[in-house]
Formats: sequence, structure tokens, C-alpha cells
Amino acid sequence: MARDGARPGSRPAAAGRLRLADYLPYRLSVASNRASGLIARAYQARFGLSIQEWRVIAVLGEGAPRTAQGVCEATAMDKVTVSRAIRALDARELVRRSANEHDRRASDVTLTPEGEAIYAEVAPLALRYEAALLEGFSPDERARLMALLSKLEARLDAGGFG
Repeated sequence: MARDGARPGSRPAAAGRLRLADYLPYRLSVASNRASGLIARAYQARFGLSIQEWRVIAVLGEGAPRTAQGVCEATAMDKVTVSRAIRALDARELVRRSANEHDRRASDVTLTPEGEAIYAEVAPLALRYEAALLEGFSPDERARLMALLSKLEARLDAGGFG
């Protein structure tokens, strides 16, 4: 990054003009897609899982049963996407649904032993990919990156845009 905040080789945009390569939401999307794609190839090839299905398994792998709504909140995926992923995982017997004791309209979703085995195999691989991705960062830079992402997420949660 140049001292003025511009990326090396980028030209300043004229006032009021959008330069996609310097637009934060675009940059975040590109980085997210590329980072997700690294690990996705591994679990897609080995287990036939989509990114969305892996995210459901990853959240359920934390141990606590979750409703579909709870999975939506934990993954920032929409209801339709989560419902499709849960249905696909249920069809493959990687998750189990049971009645929620607090809300009869909802089901608690947990991993089956087969789902837990996939989680146990993919989670360490995902952590290795993350470590490799952050390899050039100092511990302070890693902490700062996470703090900045948390701050950005809190700002997005607060809303009040346009």
C-alpha cells in the first residue's frame, strides 16, 4: 500500500468515480472468494461438499445443536441457502434433525457420526490453510487484522447506511 492509501500502481479515481479495484466491498469479496476457494477444492474433491454445506458442518462441529436460524446467524448465510445445505446433508446422513424443545416449528440440527468424521478430517486442514494464508503476517499484524475485521463487522451490524 502506498503512503496515500492507494494500492501500488493504482491511479486515484476522479471525484465521484468508482474504481472497482479500489472499492472495499469488491476487495473483500475477491479476498473472501479466493480464500474460501483454497480449502473448498479439498473438501469438494474428497467429500463432495459445497462451500455452504461445509460451513454448516463447521458450525455444527463446534458441538452445540443449532436450529436452521442459528446456523444462519452463525454463518451469515440466508435461510434458503442454509435450508438447502441442511437438506442435502440430511439426505447424505451427515446431519440429524430433532425436535426443538422450545419451538415446535424448529428442529435442532446436529452432526451424525459420519458428519463428525468429516469435520474431524477437514477442520485441521482448514486451519493449516489459514496458517499458510497468514504466514507472511506477524502476530501483531494477525491480531490487528482480526480486530479491524471485527470493527468493520460491528459497523455493518450497526447499519445506518444510505
